[in-house]
Amino acid sequence: MTAVAAPGRNRWLRCRACHALVYRRRMRRNLEVCPECGHHQRLTAAERIGQLVDPDSFTALADRAAEADPLGFVDSMPYRRRLAQARAATGLAEAVVCGTARIGGLRAVLAVMDFRFLGGSLGCATGELISRAAEEALAARDPLVLVTASGGARMQEGVLSLMQMAMVSCAIAELRAAGLLTVSVVTDPTYGGVAASFATNTDLVVAERGARMGFAGPRVIRETIRQALPAGFQTAEFLLRHGQVDMVVERHDLRPRLRALLALAAGDRAGAGPPAGHTVPPAGPTVAGTGPIPRPRPTHRADATPAAWQSVRTARDLARPTTLDYLRTAFDGFVELHGDRLGADCPAIVAGLARLGDQPVAVIGQQKGHDAREMLARNFGMASPAGYRKALRVMGLAARLGLPVVTLIDTPGAHPGVDAEEQGQAAAIATCLRTLARLPTPVVAVVTGEGGSGGALALAVADRVLMLQNAVYSVISPEGCAAILFHDRAAAPRAAAALQLTAPDLVRLGVADGIVGEPPGGAQRDPAGAADRVRAALTAALSDLLAVPTADLVRRRSRRFRRYGAGTVDARAPQPDTDRTIQVMPR
Repeated sequence: MTAVAAPGRNRWLRCRACHALVYRRRMRRNLEVCPECGHHQRLTAAERIGQLVDPDSFTALADRAAEADPLGFVDSMPYRRRLAQARAATGLAEAVVCGTARIGGLRAVLAVMDFRFLGGSLGCATGELISRAAEEALAARDPLVLVTASGGARMQEGVLSLMQMAMVSCAIAELRAAGLLTVSVVTDPTYGGVAASFATNTDLVVAERGARMGFAGPRVIRETIRQALPAGFQTAEFLLRHGQVDMVVERHDLRPRLRALLALAAGDRAGAGPPAGHTVPPAGPTVAGTGPIPRPRPTHRADATPAAWQSVRTARDLARPTTLDYLRTAFDGFVELHGDRLGADCPAIVAGLARLGDQPVAVIGQQKGHDAREMLARNFGMASPAGYRKALRVMGLAARLGLPVVTLIDTPGAHPGVDAEEQGQAAAIATCLRTLARLPTPVVAVVTGEGGSGGALALAVADRVLMLQNAVYSVISPEGCAAILFHDRAAAPRAAAALQLTAPDLVRLGVADGIVGEPPGGAQRDPAGAADRVRAALTAALSDLLAVPTADLVRRRSRRFRRYGAGTVDARAPQPDTDRTIQVMPR
C-alpha cells in the first residue's frame, strides 16, 4: 500500500507496512521503497515510467479511445460519472499509459497500468489502448513490456470487459508468432482478468518485490469456499516458489534487469530501431481492419430485471442437460481422455474425441451434475488448473489431427481455492486464451448453461459462439456484482439486468453469434429435444468453418476479438469480414 502523509507540511511520510516516519525526499530517492522495512509503495504510471525508461525517451501513444459505457450501467451512480471522477482525480484518460521508449538504449513499447484509475480495472478503453501498444510493437518489431496493477475486469462494462482478456491475448499471441519478446512486470496488486490474461501469457513474467497476484483474491476465497489462507499467500515470493513467475526483482534492479533481458532477446538487432519505412499504424478500428462492433443502446425496460434473473435461475437448474448428457445424445462414439499429464485429472472438465454426424471432432466441456453428490464430485463445474491443462492437451491433439474443436460451457467460474492458486490458475486460463487465439482448426463454443467469467472464457475464444436460449454469460455473477457495486446481495436480480447477461443481450452486444432455441419449457423439460437442436446448430456452424482456409480462419478469429476494444460504438453498423451469423433456431 502507498505511504501516508504525516504532519509537517507533507515533508514526512508514514510507511503503511512498518509505520515508520520517513522523510519524503529520502523515500523519493529510494524509488518509493521504505528504507526502514523495504516495503515497495505503489507507484503512479508516470512514476513507474520515470523509473524504468531512459530520460526524455518516452513518447506517449494516443491515450484516447472512444467513450465506453456499452451497457449504460448504473449502480449507486452512473458509470459515466465514475469515469469522469476517475479522470479528474488522476489526470489520466484511462487506467493505462502507453508509449515507446528506450530502456538502457534499447527500444521497447510500454503499457503501464495505474491502480488509482478505478482500481486499474480492465475495460474496453483499457483493452483498446493495450492492443494498440501491441500493434505498435508488431509494426516496429520492438519488444512489448506490460506493467500490471489491477483488481481485474471492469464490472460496469459487463461481458465486454471480459472480452478484453481475449482481445489482448490475441495481440500477444501475434507478437509471439512474429518472434517478438513480450514481458510482463507484475506489481501490487494484479488480480482477476488481468492476472489470467496478459500478466501471465507473456514470454517472461517478472514480479516486483512485494507484488501480489492471483486469479481469485483473498476475500473471494474466504467468502466463497471458506478456506484459511497460508502465510505469504499470493505474494511474489509465493509465486516464485510455486513456479508462476520467472524472477522476483527489487525495484532498484528492475530497470537494469529489463535492459539485460531486452539485450539478450535483441541480439544483433539491439538498438537498431524500427524497420525501414515503418510508420505507426493509425489508432482505432482501422488498425485491425475489422470495422465497428455493434453496440446496443442502453435499455432500462421495466421487465428486464425479472427476465434476466429468471434466465440466471433457469441456467442453474440442476435438471438441465450437462456436458456428458450432450455427449451421449448430440454426439456419437465419444471417447473420453483423462489427465493433464502433470499429475492430475480434474473432474470438472470432460474432454475427448467424438463424431458429429460424419465429422470427427474434439470436444471439451465443463461438467456439473444433476444432484448434490454429483455436483460435489465434479466440483460444481469449477475447473482447476489441471482441468484447463487437460483442455490444452486436447486442443493440441485436435490441431495435430486437423480436427475441429467444440466446447460446451457451463460453469459458475474457475475454482477459487488455495490449491488452484498454488498450481497457477491464472496462467492456466491465460494459456488457454492464447492457445485458442491461434489454434489452426475451427473452434465452436456453445454456452449451455452458466458462462461464468474467465473460467468460461477460457473455452470460448472461438470462431463461433452460440448460446442456448436460457443460458447466461457474464463477467461476474449477479450476486457478486450486487455485493460489490450495489452493496447488497439481495440486489442480485437488479444486478443481473444491469449486466445484460442473457442470450439476446449477448447477441446484441456482438459477443454471441446466435441463439439455439430450446424446447417449450426449456432444455430441462426435454433434454433429447435440446440435444437435437444443439447438434443441428453445431453441424451448421462447422459446415461453414471447415470451408475456410486455415490461415484465414486464424486471421478472422483474431480480428473478431479485436473488435471488442473501444475504437467505435456504432450501434447499427454491419460486421465486415465475418461469415454469416447462425440464425436463432425456432422453438
